[in-house]
Amino acid sequence: MIVLKDILYKVAIESLKGSTDVAINKLEFDSRKIETNDIFIAIRGTISDGHDYIQKAIALGAVAIVCDTLPEKLEAGITYVQVIDTNKALAFMAANFFENPSKDIKLVGITGTNGKTTIASLLFQLFKKAGFKVGLISTVKIMVDEIEYKATHTTPDSITINHYLAEMKEAGVDYCFMEVSSHGIHQKRTEALHFTGGIFTNLSHDHLDYHATFSEYRDVKKSFFDNLPKTAFSITNIDDKNGPVMLQNTVSKKITYALKSYADYRAQILENQLSGLLLKINDNEVWVKLIGTFNAYNLLAIYAAAIELGMDSLEALRLLSDLESVSGRFQFIVSETNITAIVDYAHTPDALENVLKTINDIRTKNEQLITVVGCGGNRDKTKRPIMARIASELSTQVILTSDNPRNEDPEEIISEMEQGVEAQNYKKVLSVTDRKQAIKIACQLARPNDIILIAGKGHETYQEVNGVRHHFDDMETVKELLELLNK
Repeated sequence: MIVLKDILYKVAIESLKGSTDVAINKLEFDSRKIETNDIFIAIRGTISDGHDYIQKAIALGAVAIVCDTLPEKLEAGITYVQVIDTNKALAFMAANFFENPSKDIKLVGITGTNGKTTIASLLFQLFKKAGFKVGLISTVKIMVDEIEYKATHTTPDSITINHYLAEMKEAGVDYCFMEVSSHGIHQKRTEALHFTGGIFTNLSHDHLDYHATFSEYRDVKKSFFDNLPKTAFSITNIDDKNGPVMLQNTVSKKITYALKSYADYRAQILENQLSGLLLKINDNEVWVKLIGTFNAYNLLAIYAAAIELGMDSLEALRLLSDLESVSGRFQFIVSETNITAIVDYAHTPDALENVLKTINDIRTKNEQLITVVGCGGNRDKTKRPIMARIASELSTQVILTSDNPRNEDPEEIISEMEQGVEAQNYKKVLSVTDRKQAIKIACQLARPNDIILIAGKGHETYQEVNGVRHHFDDMETVKELLELLNK
């Protein structure tokens, strides 16, 4: 039996009404999921305010309410815990409820604009190959060693995180690699977790629909490292101008990696082909199956983390050479007619530019590079024209299309993208609202040896339109269309 007072450790309480000796069933911040003897934590969200649902939660059986503002009318027999910050309270209560499982696992958080999923997923893969029991919390999926669960957010809510960490602890997991988003940090979802280390990838234009300014976005990322303990390590990309910023106030062990600068972990690209990369990492050469400069950075961060977690350097290099690319991250197929189709999650200007430059570095320029790209609805609008400008500058042909329009008109999104196309590139650009039709046209335009890049959705297997998710998989679609054209 869990008693309320047992899970209030480290929660900043302003006032208390009622008894904390009440037995509780579980924690909930969604009033619709409340059952008898639950605690309801009223969270102020961007769309709705949990304080508006306190009475509903009580009617459904909540015995305790955690809120930052007490209701005018207090119900008899209900315990009210007024706190300074309900997000932070939820983080500590969730950790306490599940008996702080992160203390018993070596938990590493990966943050930055691009590369989080690749680094987390490949670290999971590397440590599995090394024979450890491993956990993963990522945009793509959640893994409790061999058991896979569906992911809904890059960084889940505090209850979900601790629930899966508790499962990992029960399963004897040694290491867990976790994507840490700016939303997750800002909403205190990672606040009560015990991290063994943190990795910073890079910082570029993203999420300015949520964060008011770029500096706020940067400082939220930085706060993750500010809060790491002395016993942890912080690994940062020193080639990124924001890399040193991440280490300014941390008390953790400071580790740097780079391709261009002096750093603790350095790499040099010796060969870059569609079949892989030949890297020189700290005086040792290694052939890897991933390609592109951005993946050289990702692999270097992975190598640094493996060493800092105690792995032998030669063993880490051996395992690095065996890693396979992550679903939807520069995933490619070659058709019978020798057309290469690449699917990538690139949904920020920086990520798109990296992918296009990587392809251009590899191709001989005798073949076309046809890019299919869109932008998501109800997200940062300022990046739309930038994405189209980059695509039209670095591609032979561009087809602007829908991504996840959500509750926006896809044609308006495409129209905003078109504003970024410069006059000399107008003839390169087509606009096709239907994503499947856009991919079909790209396949029809392609000739033997040409390259098609389908950017923006990567691993996603749906398209969200007016709040409804319809099945849509870029890789599945392009495979099917190329096969039909081959017949």
